Amino acid sequence: MNYGDLARRVRAHLNQDHRYEHTVRVARCADVLAQRHGADASRARLAGMLHDLARLYSDRRLLEESQAHGLHVAAFEREHPIVLHARLGAVIAAETFGVRDPQVLSAIEKHTTAAAVMSPLDCVVYLADSLEPGRTFAERAEFWELSMRDLREGMRATLALSIGHLTGQGRPIAPPTLAAAHAFGILGLSDKEARASAT
Repeated sequence: MNYGDLARRVRAHLNQDHRYEHTVRVARCADVLAQRHGADASRARLAGMLHDLARLYSDRRLLEESQAHGLHVAAFEREHPIVLHARLGAVIAAETFGVRDPQVLSAIEKHTTAAAVMSPLDCVVYLADSLEPGRTFAERAEFWELSMRDLREGMRATLALSIGHLTGQGRPIAPPTLAAAHAFGILGLSDKEARASAT
């Protein structure tokens, strides 16, 4: 399947212009980051195009389809089903779009919560999703430039900001995100301290 055909199929699957436009931006950003850091750009672009296949599903549908596909649903996911869209999206990428590449599927699975173990491709797609130009938070451009220079430091800064934002709103942090924060050496730091150490 060529990229144009893939884009048309993704657009039809999502059936929402806003989500499709985000997806295209993520794919482009993933391609650029992959080229900068020596990851496979075609894999990055593919994962970017397919990363949000289940993002518009209702909580009920996320839970029902995850269970129907035999995915283990952890307690946090049961309470916050939206995070399931990443793992379920990888299943849809395999079943509906024929993706068999474990690296691409891993990047789709980890693009929302991150994880304790992340490949360069996983990091590329996580950062592309977090930092694509449609995002409007103040640090976006700064963190994009940081990620272009250093993938790991980009992850540290972006994870720290995400955790700080959720904590500031009194929202819980997904266990894989906490594991990622520990793995990237930011666990236990305040948002400001983590950002300072990452730049």
